[in-house]
Amino acid sequence: SQQIQFADDMQEFTKFPTKTGRRSLSRSISQSSTDSYSSAASYTDSSDDEVSPREKQQTNSKGSSNFCVKNIKQAEFGRREIEIAEQDMSALISLRKRAQGEKPLAGAKIVGCTHITAQTAVLIETLCALGAQCRWAACNIYSTQNEVAAALAEAGVAVFAWKGESEDDFWWCIDRCVNVDGWQPNMILDDGGDLTHWVYKKYPSVFKKIRGIVEESVTGVHRLYQLSKAGKLCVPAMNVNDSVTKQKFDNLYCCRESILDGLKRTTDVMFGGKQVVVCGYGEVGKGCCAALKALGAIVYVTEIDPICALQACMDGFRVVKLSEVIRQVDVVITCTGNKNVVTREHLDRMKNSCIVCNMGHSNTEIDVTSLRTPELTWERVRSQVDHVIWPDGKRVVLLAEGRLLNLSCSTVPTFVLSITATTQALALIELYNAPEGRYKQDVYLLPKKMDEYVASLHLPSFDAHLTELTDDQAKYLGLNKNGPFKPNYY
Repeated sequence: SQQIQFADDMQEFTKFPTKTGRRSLSRSISQSSTDSYSSAASYTDSSDDEVSPREKQQTNSKGSSNFCVKNIKQAEFGRREIEIAEQDMSALISLRKRAQGEKPLAGAKIVGCTHITAQTAVLIETLCALGAQCRWAACNIYSTQNEVAAALAEAGVAVFAWKGESEDDFWWCIDRCVNVDGWQPNMILDDGGDLTHWVYKKYPSVFKKIRGIVEESVTGVHRLYQLSKAGKLCVPAMNVNDSVTKQKFDNLYCCRESILDGLKRTTDVMFGGKQVVVCGYGEVGKGCCAALKALGAIVYVTEIDPICALQACMDGFRVVKLSEVIRQVDVVITCTGNKNVVTREHLDRMKNSCIVCNMGHSNTEIDVTSLRTPELTWERVRSQVDHVIWPDGKRVVLLAEGRLLNLSCSTVPTFVLSITATTQALALIELYNAPEGRYKQDVYLLPKKMDEYVASLHLPSFDAHLTELTDDQAKYLGLNKNGPFKPNYY
């Protein structure tokens, strides 16, 4: 399929010759071949790569310049990506159809900070179809699909994001979403908590007027519970990370499929017989281990929680300390959501050509900063792949500079994102429309009934037919015929 993809890309470039003639055409083609290792083949005209999007004056076809993306001219490629994603996100489309008449988000002004991919674009456009106004930034500096951001900007969404932002750009984009004359956000959709943190710190008066926050990552939810514990959370928040449909699907099943994808695209590694250590055996760790085991890798697990450790043992994995196996393993994968899990000391003891990557949300798990020292040489060998070379010639292969591997280096199955996105949309609708007093200033789980509704919206894709309880059976189980079928803590 790699061949076919390149052939297609060649046709793209012959169909749309670049402005500056042959020379840059060959540059674009080589650009696309390195980019096929990243989230999406990029159609960027590489001649304008030198200018930061912040310096450019761009307008969409309606004359609006209320956005900042890499290149607005890529909008039609992005539109095609979004249309392809819609095919596999039928639940969101049916949500649009179902709620079109009543517009449950009319008057909602949502500021969002998520990965900006074709799949989140389907979510953003669904929120708009349900009546919301949206302003959007990226929660990860590498995962933005430039052509998708362009398509959103063309469609009138105020989006501020491009692939490869600097740290300064990252916060600038978030600020541009919040700090607007005559527009005050009343809902936050966050992935990782950076947007919430920024509004809380920089714009306390805006923060107090927010009606609800929806957060979808372990890291961001942890930050919300910290705020709540300190009595500083003056807004109800919905933790969709821990709703079953998010946990089991996005964290477990999705990582089970995308871990191999990310590793293969960046390193072409063969897994049979390789020794791999997975740090953390939560849902993400479980997914990674299952996939690696299936390909014949020898998998070790590190864990701090005795329950997760026992689960790993039952699934047939050796539970070890990282320091016990660091000298012999070929691959190290972090999935803890913690910081400094892989330290400089560990990195010093790794064997030559060990691959190091992170599947957790933030880039704190691997101590990458400790590698930026004069005695180590960094060599960029491919998009998102660095060789860090020690004085004795030993190399460690670092992927995506320790950031999220699957979103930085490959793609995530659309179907899984449909589940997460539907959950987020319903959480926003629930918080926005909740009567005064239903939600206090605290962190809530999505009501189980809605969790089940999200699952039921996805069953038609598999032509799955649910059995219905008889009145007698429902009475026997002490359940309502229509659910919820599980207690809230499940």
